[in-house]
Amino acid sequence: MNQRHHDIVQWVNANGRQSLQTVAEKFSVSVQTIRADIRLLTEKGLILRSHGEVIPFPHRENISFDQRRIRNAFGKQHIAALCRTKLADYQTIFLGSGSSVSEVANQLTGLQGLQVMTTNLHAARNLCEHPDCELTISGGRVRMRDQDIIGGDAMRFFQHYRADIGIFSVAAVNKSGQLFDFTDEEVMAREALIEHCHYRILLIDSTKFEMESRCLSGKISDYDCVITDVEPSASLLSQLHYQGVNLLF
Repeated sequence: MNQRHHDIVQWVNANGRQSLQTVAEKFSVSVQTIRADIRLLTEKGLILRSHGEVIPFPHRENISFDQRRIRNAFGKQHIAALCRTKLADYQTIFLGSGSSVSEVANQLTGLQGLQVMTTNLHAARNLCEHPDCELTISGGRVRMRDQDIIGGDAMRFFQHYRADIGIFSVAAVNKSGQLFDFTDEEVMAREALIEHCHYRILLIDSTKFEMESRCLSGKISDYDCVITDVEPSASLLSQLHYQGVNLLF
């Protein structure tokens, strides 16, 4: 996403529904150029377009899992395919919450002797069809919006196991590399996952770059591997390189 695209998304989110003509005037480009920009941003699920207007995409808290799943769907599929290259037969794997992580579950067919523990009901449903996977899910309260399991039971669930690999996602990452989630429950569950796995993989699709949410959730450099669908900003690249974090995109 180039700088103008980023600025368009930020401006529309701040100012609400706007005509294409207004957006074109704001950014001093032609309506034809703005129309191409908006088409690309719509395909990525960053904003919505309707009858010559552009509309902010609702925040994740207000939309269903199925709506989030189609947001930047190709990017998430690309991330999942890259994540698959880091996995091998006979591994024990933690899967966290989120649509990117559930997409990874679709990529595990063909791996043998897996042991998977998860609070992600979408990932669990996908893995029910896996021919050679021992699947364990957490008990606890189901969050209907995300269809995952949350609360203290979910946090303690991961403390009972040790995994070779943990696969996580977050709500947002800002320019400084700080990670964010929407609730403390999400942060606590992720911290339990991180503490009890040997190798940590963070999945971040490009819709979450240079964004923030209400709950701090660590730093991007806390992970062994970061996988995304586009090249991160120079500042994030510098942090990852300095900390020795493996980056795939």
